[in-house]
Amino acid sequence: METTSWLAPRSDLPYTSNSFGSSQQAIEKYLKCILLLNRIPATNMYHYLCFGLNKVDRESGFQLSVSPDSRKLIEHLSRYGSHRYFETSYYSVGSEVFTLDRTIWEVRRYCTVLNYSLEKTDGQKKEMLGLELRRIKQSEKCAPQKFQLLGGYLEKIIRDKKHPARAALIWENLYFGKSLRRTVSHGRRFYAANAPLYLHPEILDEVQKYVLIPGKIADAYRKKNESHNT
Repeated sequence: METTSWLAPRSDLPYTSNSFGSSQQAIEKYLKCILLLNRIPATNMYHYLCFGLNKVDRESGFQLSVSPDSRKLIEHLSRYGSHRYFETSYYSVGSEVFTLDRTIWEVRRYCTVLNYSLEKTDGQKKEMLGLELRRIKQSEKCAPQKFQLLGGYLEKIIRDKKHPARAALIWENLYFGKSLRRTVSHGRRFYAANAPLYLHPEILDEVQKYVLIPGKIADAYRKKNESHNT
């Protein structure tokens, strides 16, 4: 259930609307993988990352060890990333792609079977969930590049120097790659763009003849247009 949709050329900074969408999809797939492996229904998650993250924390029997910056990015992508066709305005501060590396690394560690048992020689069963969770937590004290998922697709990409996605994956990446790098350098600049419907809500009815606009967004723009005309 892994994805490489977020492995777009990482030099395309600052974030664009498509970058938000790709990042949102990547985290969405990892969260849904965790829910599936723990047999937690996610049929009503849709593209709501915060809903999925909270569902894991509440119903899996463990909480994801995710940093405050990663949770903040998940909230940001949950708000802006699901609108992939520039239905709403968005902004970035220029460092999201680097926080994305950390967020993917932190969430992805749980994308494997954790809650299982092994039968000991005396016939008794040893529950492995606690041990697996401690192993994940311990990984935060080591170089992140050393943590690997058995059979993981990203590990396969990193091992294959000819893989077309490898360069994009490891470029200026503090969490994935062979090199145990500690720092990266990058420029930082704020970027924002207003959606066409935000600038011209009066075109909503005409746009809806050709494009599906989510109901809540359409209602908001319709109210905006009505208030502008009063």
